[in-house]
Amino acid sequence: MLALLAPGQGSQTPGMLTPWLADPELKKLLDSYSAAIDLDLEHLGVSADAEEIKDTAYAQPLIVATSLLSARALSIKSAAFVAGHSVGEISAAAIAGVISDIDAMKLVRARGREMAKAAALTEGGMAAVLGGDRETVLKAISDLDLVAANDNGGGQIVAAGSLAALSQLAPEGARVRPLAVAGAFHTSQMEPAVAPLREIAAALEVHTPRSPIISNKAGNIVNDGRETLDLIVNQIANPVRWDLCMEQLQKSGVTGVIEVAPAGTLAGLIKRAVPTIAQFAFKSPADLDAAREFAKEHGGA
Repeated sequence: MLALLAPGQGSQTPGMLTPWLADPELKKLLDSYSAAIDLDLEHLGVSADAEEIKDTAYAQPLIVATSLLSARALSIKSAAFVAGHSVGEISAAAIAGVISDIDAMKLVRARGREMAKAAALTEGGMAAVLGGDRETVLKAISDLDLVAANDNGGGQIVAAGSLAALSQLAPEGARVRPLAVAGAFHTSQMEPAVAPLREIAAALEVHTPRSPIISNKAGNIVNDGRETLDLIVNQIANPVRWDLCMEQLQKSGVTGVIEVAPAGTLAGLIKRAVPTIAQFAFKSPADLDAAREFAKEHGGA
């Protein structure tokens, strides 16, 4: 049983679109995305440096565009489930057919802009806490008035909040690694972004997903297009429970997952948290034949 996963912010790297654009059809598709949202995605994915693509307003559309191009190349029409991490939920909604690729790009463009605006209102950031006792880590986060914004399982919890508090975060037995993001995402600091995104999402044409979607809210399975978009919008200012998404994958009998580009993070989390589920990180077109074979082995088509 196969699931397709789409990564979230922080997975971007300079030049990550370069190998995909060797395919004229994918290049044409990217051009259509750029035109629809008035943003030069080719520049961001080929020429821009790490500092430029750290900007939330650029990182989010770039990541979703890369995920959609790789999913189009993979061309899996049948998967048992689809899920995305944070902004990857927009990619997942498009991959599952809830919204069109162009509407996904319009939504993520607005999401990136609105979250960047919200981030500019209050200084903040995020840091990954790796290892340590779960309860000890959660208490250390809470004691500093930080938020466990991403509970990623596999011994990784992402704290979000003020930069001053993050600099003091040092739970016993854990390592703390600052993340290349420009705000305290998935906290109440993002609340100003919710209403504008809700208005945009309400105007989009939605469809019943071809594959059930596992939501970041609580790892719940969603089979309704409108509910999918509502959850995506509300999740902007609420924690991501990727740990519960992985539990749902396991409980639902998934045997293999393919993480679409820019891949690696979610496949790694699955490997640590649920090693009984096979993982494939679909990083570049060079992986295409192996990815399709992996999909067949796990019932995708």
